[in-house]
Amino acid sequence: MAGNAKIARENGKKGGRPVGSRSKHTLDKELAREHVRQMVIARLGPLVEAQIANAEGIKYLVTRDEKTGKFIRVGAAMAGNAGERTIEVWEKDPAIQAFTDLLNRALDKPKEQVDVTVTRTQDTPDHELLERIALLTDKLKKANVLT
Repeated sequence: MAGNAKIARENGKKGGRPVGSRSKHTLDKELAREHVRQMVIARLGPLVEAQIANAEGIKYLVTRDEKTGKFIRVGAAMAGNAGERTIEVWEKDPAIQAFTDLLNRALDKPKEQVDVTVTRTQDTPDHELLERIALLTDKLKKANVLT
């Protein structure tokens, strides 16, 4: 590689990786991201249905304690006896954050909108304008609009 850099410098170039090429690490990340994307897309229907059920209010199978009158959520161990049909019982709500993360990874994160308003009057000194520009640049960087 040192020889290639020397030849590149002799030709007036800076050397290094060619423009547009990607490192092995980047290629590995892209392959992993595509693998996750395909897994999420394959299960997209059930994931969306679970989130819709969560938004509507998830229903649980319950029994009523005759002594106390309290409702008890039926767990998987209570749901299926021998010779009976097994019923799927959720003991924990689907995680909305996990669903959002999966969609962001599979279908790309939605772009965040940033409201940028700058007013200019003849009386605004240059140093104030520079401060406003710096503030807006920081906001854009925090919103991942600028890198």
